[in-house]
Amino acid sequence: MNLLKVKNFGPIRDVQVSLGDLTLLVGPQASGKSLFLELFKLVNDHAHILSTLRKYNYILSKNDSKPFLENYFGEGMSLLATEKTSIEYRNEIFDLKKLLVSKNSPVSESVFYVPAQRILSISDGRAKNFMEFDISTPYTLRIFSETLRVFVQGGLGNPETIFPMRTRLKGKLKESINDTIFHDAQVVIDQSSGQRKMKLQVGNTRLPFMTWSAGQKEFMPLLLAIYCLSGPPTPVLKKENYKWVIIEEPEMGLHPRAIETVILEIIELMKAGYKLIVSTHSSVMLEFVWALENLRQLQTSLFKQAMCELFSIKENTTVASLFDRLEEKEVRAFYFSQKGHKGVISTDITSLDLFSDNIDISEWGGLSSFSGKASEIVSKYGE
Repeated sequence: MNLLKVKNFGPIRDVQVSLGDLTLLVGPQASGKSLFLELFKLVNDHAHILSTLRKYNYILSKNDSKPFLENYFGEGMSLLATEKTSIEYRNEIFDLKKLLVSKNSPVSESVFYVPAQRILSISDGRAKNFMEFDISTPYTLRIFSETLRVFVQGGLGNPETIFPMRTRLKGKLKESINDTIFHDAQVVIDQSSGQRKMKLQVGNTRLPFMTWSAGQKEFMPLLLAIYCLSGPPTPVLKKENYKWVIIEEPEMGLHPRAIETVILEIIELMKAGYKLIVSTHSSVMLEFVWALENLRQLQTSLFKQAMCELFSIKENTTVASLFDRLEEKEVRAFYFSQKGHKGVISTDITSLDLFSDNIDISEWGGLSSFSGKASEIVSKYGE
């Protein structure tokens, strides 16, 4: 069982998450979701992280974990770990000090991490390299940006247009991204400045990255991450090494219709065999999980028909194949919350039962509480 237990780490008092094929984490800001996800990557990829930091000439000690923790979580974050900190994954205890010794640990990277701060990975239309960030920046953002940089330079071939691309994404998915995010504009690689920079081509005009809409800027790093994990193999990225994909707040800056498109991309990654962990503040994400849990008992053909209707997809199209065997996937949802001033705990809200006596479950970790309250007020005063 992929069970990760974390106790007494920063704001986290006691969090236990059993991971499925798709796991959603919900909760207010500063409730420890990102720290939990960073720890998950750390326990899985510590040898690769050590190797990467040493490659870039960071000075680390085998006897003192502070420099390593500062370089991984960010400057000043080493104080999060105390003598009371406990980390357990798959029934194995992980000591942060012993993680500095990477004997017999695979050096390949198994967790592809798309951080919430992903927009910072793009500077003036190009992905920043690892060393452009300082120690205050979490490792997950630095390595994400470096991965995009290497991939754009050598993993896409040498196309002038990177959206839409013939060899990336199914036709309906490209149409959906176009309709909800780019609106017939093309993302091109412009070399007029002497550097390869992404620009948005609208008609005959090429717009620099900083002039794009907030949603377009937020989505572009996520789109490149999806390119990294799908499509034909490339010499610069061994996507087969990745087992897990973490996406923080995929809905950031997006209209609800665009979020539906992101959910389809998540389903595509699941179909490709990746296990996904997604942190979210979007009720749309929870509504999808609720629908899936309530429809998975249907006969196979009816389930596929229902999912096609949910996403407005024709059953006879190739994109409809995304829903093949989707009902067999294990989906989990957990709510991170502060209980008084004693720290963050987790609650399993996978059932999303609207009639549960547990308010954390019935209100989907607070994501449906306002809509429910609004309905009550309208019913009370609307007559």
